[in-house]
Amino acid sequence: MKKTASLISAIVLAAGLAIAQDDKPAKDDSGDKKTAQGNAEKGKETFEQCGACHNTDSPEKKMGPSLQGLFKRPKLKNGKPVTDANVRAVMNAGGNGMPAYADLLSDEEKADVIAYLKTL
Repeated sequence: MKKTASLISAIVLAAGLAIAQDDKPAKDDSGDKKTAQGNAEKGKETFEQCGACHNTDSPEKKMGPSLQGLFKRPKLKNGKPVTDANVRAVMNAGGNGMPAYADLLSDEEKADVIAYLKTL
């Protein structure tokens, strides 16, 4: 139960740190949309747990901030620019009630979540 809550918190934080990029989604062999850094379809599945604390379809805050349009924002809550690296750093370190996901998600899962956040 703690791992699930921590995973959700980390994904939410990572989403908040993501940046907007103009990468056009490609299709992988399965037909899923993916960016050079991750698979948005898989990221959406991984992110479902995060929806308990973060909105993606509304600007309203839940327990954590809304991640709607995250990559269209100039800065993260910590004041850093929204970039893949900064979003990944937040996911890895956690903070402000969000657990660290450095060891809870694989690098591929983190890339997939970031790819998904870019679609919001």
